[in-house]
Amino acid sequence: MQKIFNLFDFKQKVDYKIEVLSGLTVAIALIPEAVAFALIAGLSPLTGLYAAFIMGIITAIFGGRPGMISGATGAVAVVFLGLVETLKSMNPDITIDEITQYVFITVILAGIIQMIAGFLKLGKLMRLVPQPVIFGFVNGLAIIIFMSQLPQFTVDSTVKGSPWMQGEQLYMFLGLVALTILIIWTLPKLTKAFPPGLAAILVIFGLVYFFGIETSTVGDIASVSGGFPIPSVPDIPFTIDTLLMVLPYSAIVAGVGLIESLLTLNIIDEITGTRGKSNKEAIAQGSANILSGFFLGMGGCAMLGQSLINISSGSRARLSGIIAAIALLIFVMYGANIIEQLPMAALTGLMIMVAVGTFEWASFKTLRRMPKSDVMVMILVTVVTVLLHNLALAVLVGVIIAALVFAWDNAKRIRARKRIDENGVKHYEIYGPLFFGSTTIFNSKFDIKSDPDEIVIDFHESRVVDMSAIETLNKLTERYQKLGKTVHLKHLSPDCRKLLKNADEIIDVNILEDPNYKVISDDFD
Repeated sequence: MQKIFNLFDFKQKVDYKIEVLSGLTVAIALIPEAVAFALIAGLSPLTGLYAAFIMGIITAIFGGRPGMISGATGAVAVVFLGLVETLKSMNPDITIDEITQYVFITVILAGIIQMIAGFLKLGKLMRLVPQPVIFGFVNGLAIIIFMSQLPQFTVDSTVKGSPWMQGEQLYMFLGLVALTILIIWTLPKLTKAFPPGLAAILVIFGLVYFFGIETSTVGDIASVSGGFPIPSVPDIPFTIDTLLMVLPYSAIVAGVGLIESLLTLNIIDEITGTRGKSNKEAIAQGSANILSGFFLGMGGCAMLGQSLINISSGSRARLSGIIAAIALLIFVMYGANIIEQLPMAALTGLMIMVAVGTFEWASFKTLRRMPKSDVMVMILVTVVTVLLHNLALAVLVGVIIAALVFAWDNAKRIRARKRIDENGVKHYEIYGPLFFGSTTIFNSKFDIKSDPDEIVIDFHESRVVDMSAIETLNKLTERYQKLGKTVHLKHLSPDCRKLLKNADEIIDVNILEDPNYKVISDDFD
């Protein structure tokens, strides 16, 4: 019980007051986000709200990171835009209800893919994401969160291209946003007994309600009233053609969801000084998406903004996430009239502060100390994230470029110390890794025609990494053999000797000093 539900781990110190208040703050902040992301995808607002409830409750209980919040996200919503366009191109007369059914099956398949990734322990692949990529991802996401609040300063935030507020309407909205920011910024300096986000929302709501201030509210975006989601099977033709059409989008949703969730997990780990379980989180995200598809939700993943609201409010246990999900459903079922009166200025100010807190300002301080290649990767990931809103692609591009830069840097580090002993044997002592990127420089170290009849290539300070390196050794020894010269390769692992085609003739190995490493390993923890 203790291993699954940290909520009931009595060794963990839980402040139930903070957990409940943090959960309520997150629930209120989830509503406009879930509605907005559903509208982005062209779906009913309730699909976003139901997704926020299902994703939130499942991951809060079974996820790998206490305190992390999941729900309907913009990264996933953007993927559905492509699916909607595909469906409309195939059938121009298709209705929103029919499109929604395809969204549900896409989410279910994405959840299955995520669960498979979790069971295969692929979550640990996030260790391969370098710090500059994480900086770029976080900064890009912070900019997206900030930019997503700009439509609130228009006359109608639900209509794209709507004119900006002017005059008294703009000044009032700006004033309320500024007051919200001021409360969130100053309250923690006075007391930490009450979440600053919730305090700001309540103060602004009171001012607007009691003074009759006219300003935009949650109800102006869309109605959040609904009942308990009734499970159902997506009403689509279950054929191979349908599967092949939605599978690519399911794979993208699964990838985007896992990347955003596991990066958020790592960021929360750093803030709290604890360690979450990536594979457990992947399984929880997958199961939540599967249930979301059956319970009329658009699916989603971890939400960095809401997670930071929760953590900054003092939450460290699972209770806050559970409270947030349940409170959200209660608001939808019974409190829609109250929630729809919440001023958007308060929520806008809250999300602006989330964006400010999300941005890695420390990355500016390290610019001069970071290698130029890392700075380039960080900026590139930020730009791709902001321009394309495709977090998976941004991270993938960053990882690939970082890997290429790493390979290039290591390719230049291979060295060869040369000496001729008293017997006239020439020794090449190799330093640095021999792999696909360094084979050209490695070959340039040898003077085959001028070398004596016997040479020794010593890999004591080197490592033969991949098949490109093995093939390079094969070709090098063949070139020496054609000239009637003998080559001894020392300190190679047994793996290398087995792979070398002419090993019996050319290898002279010191078994006692051979390093025990593998050229290619199937083991991955």
